Amino acid sequence: MGYRKRIAILALLDSVIVLSAIYVSYLVLHPYLGIFKLPTLLVSSVSLLICHHMFASMYKLYKKAWEYASIGELVSIVKAVTLSILSVVIIQAIVFQDIYVRAMGLTWMLHVILIGGSRFSWRVVRDRYINVQLNVKNTLVIGAGAAGTMVVRQLLHNHDTELKPVAFIDDDPKKSRLDILGIPVVGTSTDIPEMVENYHIDNIVIAIPSLSKKDLKDIFEECVKTKAKTQIMPMIEDIMLGNVAVNSFKEVEVEDLLGRDPVELDIDSISESVTGKTVLVTGAGGSIGSEICRQLCRFSPKKLILLGHGENSIYLIDMELKKLYAEQIELVPVIADIQDRARLFDVMDTHRPNLVYHAAAHKHVPLMEYNPREAVKNNIFGTKNVAEAADTYGVGTFVMISSDKAVNPTNVMGSTKRIAEMIIQQLAKNSSTKFVAVRFGNVLGSRGSVIPLFKKQILAGGPVTVTDPEMTRYFMTIPEASRLVIQAGSLARGGEIFVLDMGEPVKIVDLATNLIQLSGYTIEEIGIEFSGIRPGEKMYEELLGENEVHSEAVFPKIFIGKAVLDQEEEIHYLLESHETLTLMELKEFVINLANRKKNKLSLAN
Repeated sequence: MGYRKRIAILALLDSVIVLSAIYVSYLVLHPYLGIFKLPTLLVSSVSLLICHHMFASMYKLYKKAWEYASIGELVSIVKAVTLSILSVVIIQAIVFQDIYVRAMGLTWMLHVILIGGSRFSWRVVRDRYINVQLNVKNTLVIGAGAAGTMVVRQLLHNHDTELKPVAFIDDDPKKSRLDILGIPVVGTSTDIPEMVENYHIDNIVIAIPSLSKKDLKDIFEECVKTKAKTQIMPMIEDIMLGNVAVNSFKEVEVEDLLGRDPVELDIDSISESVTGKTVLVTGAGGSIGSEICRQLCRFSPKKLILLGHGENSIYLIDMELKKLYAEQIELVPVIADIQDRARLFDVMDTHRPNLVYHAAAHKHVPLMEYNPREAVKNNIFGTKNVAEAADTYGVGTFVMISSDKAVNPTNVMGSTKRIAEMIIQQLAKNSSTKFVAVRFGNVLGSRGSVIPLFKKQILAGGPVTVTDPEMTRYFMTIPEASRLVIQAGSLARGGEIFVLDMGEPVKIVDLATNLIQLSGYTIEEIGIEFSGIRPGEKMYEELLGENEVHSEAVFPKIFIGKAVLDQEEEIHYLLESHETLTLMELKEFVINLANRKKNKLSLAN
């Protein structure tokens, strides 16, 4: 219907309602006075008609989309009608020195009922009959607060969605058994399985933005007892910025169930250390390195050097960042191997970075057990090359990515990481460059991590293979790990090992269980098999050794450790003689060295 035609119809309808309301009122109150001949009624009806159209225009009653009408529209109707009646009362007092109070009161009531009814009836007809959907999904909304109410209102008004809200769940006893927007609050989070069955729920939406990760995990555990699909509403910030709609629900991800809230950044200190600076990231094409680059770009460095060995991975991150930041940041892709010492020194000399984030490394534990010499060359010599180049060319801060496997290591990968920490701590003693390391737990979703493997196994129909039912690990997300690295750069004083308070370790079998359930399957359908501990793996990981712990956090959820360095001679021997050692000798040597045990080979020399 056209705009002009719509206004004309509404104006005509209102005119009929206005005249009917005032004439009916007078007829009811004065049935024997021949009201159609009363001059008072004639003047009052014409005045009311004019005043109504004037105030209806003022409150835009003819421009509102009444199919979405709510309390706000009703308030506008009441205001327009009230002002119209008051105007007529004033006219009666001036012209006739008399006011028909009862008649005007009844006219006001009929006026509001008929005008409001005419508008809201269209919404009822539209909701009940015109936009009825056949394939609706009964939806349970968890959280009857402001966010949950927003979700339900959006679902009720948006007829393009197949989700139909039928009940709320909320742990607040004050909301128990209430109706909100016509939807009942039927129980608490412990009642989820029962309510899903009672109300034939197909979909569950978690709509509590302030929910902690631990509480989210507890609620999800109740949800997976049902066959309903579980989703979570987007962040309020994204809704307010217009990035997503209220009803753009996302699937619950395994990252949401870590039981730990992410670390918050000190934006000011990071901006001071990054903004307007030249920054180099090694391993920039990897999962961690590329995310570090993305996070760094938020702080507008002057130049960002993307250094990596893999041509395709560097190409991809370079293209991604240029699409977003080409006008603000000078992006320089550099293909280089950190084992190529001369090449690294040339890159440092050419670009003279202020900060270096060293993310290039071999990190796969079982694979490095079979290839110890490559682990030594890349993780130890590569780190030494990058660090010494940074020292030579006066880099302000050098941040190395380490691992929780560097604590009391039992494998080659962890040992090479610990020795790399020793090397940069040794350099920190006499260098103007601030050398620090950051230890991670396992990073969810990174290349070689357990999540992509589990997803492939689930996609293939199972089973999911877990090494041991008691195997536990610390976990963090890729963005969280990357933010920690950047924050560490701003906190660096030299020689520290930064560690995130990662909460409680997670059993790998629990992670596998959650991922199977998030994928819409039961444990019985996919299955979990235990394959046994792989070469070099530990049952439990640590984040700091006993002699490294500083009890106070230097930043919320960030701790530091400072290791004792007393094996400089053995490190020197390894650097000089590693090629003469057999693979078994090399493995034994690096593990002993990383654990500060005496090595017979170095003592013999």
